[in-house]
Amino acid sequence: MGLYNRVRREVDKLKNQLVSLVVAFSYIFFLNPSTLAAASAAPTRVVITFGSFSERETALFVAQDQGFFAKHHLDVKHVKVSGPVALSALAGGDSQFYWGAATGATLGAIAGGLDAVFVASLIHKLEGTFVVSPAIKSPMDLRGMTIGVQSIGGGIWMRTMLALGHWGLDPKRDNIRFRIIGDEAVLAQAVATQVIDGCYLGYTFASILERQGFRVLADLAKLGIPYQNTALLGQRRFVYSSPDIVERVLRAFVETVSFILEPTNKAAVMKSLAKGLRLPRLEDASEGYERVINLYERRIYPNVEGIRTTIGLLGTTNENIRRLKAEDLIDDRFMKKLEQEGGF
Repeated sequence: MGLYNRVRREVDKLKNQLVSLVVAFSYIFFLNPSTLAAASAAPTRVVITFGSFSERETALFVAQDQGFFAKHHLDVKHVKVSGPVALSALAGGDSQFYWGAATGATLGAIAGGLDAVFVASLIHKLEGTFVVSPAIKSPMDLRGMTIGVQSIGGGIWMRTMLALGHWGLDPKRDNIRFRIIGDEAVLAQAVATQVIDGCYLGYTFASILERQGFRVLADLAKLGIPYQNTALLGQRRFVYSSPDIVERVLRAFVETVSFILEPTNKAAVMKSLAKGLRLPRLEDASEGYERVINLYERRIYPNVEGIRTTIGLLGTTNENIRRLKAEDLIDDRFMKKLEQEGGF
């Protein structure tokens, strides 16, 4: 009986200790308001607007599909709108970031008072193609032709102007007419139906038209023109007041780019690209995938030289843009921190 009583006392002692631990655990994780709030906090809601519709947006699609935003406790909603609407949403605080480029619309808005900065850049040079009807053999044949754009001052217009300038063409002097059509999917259809004579297109839509007999006049990436292409902008006051959110968003994109550039992830990336661009066949995303893995940069620092290119082009006719300094339009401290931590 003595042994039995000793065992019984030890069992009772262990039960009491277990009860004490359960009570303590309950207090810490359920009764303590601050801990409860932290444990049940919803992911941070972030809105990213974008105006382009091409393989350049691959990182947006993949980050969502592969859970990189969720990994960093972010509930990201990316909304496609026109460039002016996206910039208006950024100015009004309806979105936290604008996924765009250093275009006439972007720099014009900044010159007009929008205090926005580039915090990251995924593509640092001019890219894409110029697709034309089969009858056009060289850039000089664009004289007197009608070129489609999404908007005057937007990204497609900007890329078109840089290409025309490289070829020594001037729209006014050479009677090159711009016609506002829509995004790249709509522009591709306008070329196919001969509503326009040609336009800038990303590689995905260009490859589809090329298979139909239309001519790719040039691969603009081979022209070597520095350009602040696909980038992420935020209002300066938001960037300074919410550094944790900015850092988490950028961490998600750094990891996304690494995922995209890993060859073993090709199938998953192509699936996201085809889904994001609403392509009818998975294989239609092949050309866009091959191009984007050669365009994206692991070091996603804002591109000062590329911003200077746009200021130089637009500043000849816009004094407010001419007064802008490229160095003042970037905030790269987040990328420096991530690089120091070995993030890429």
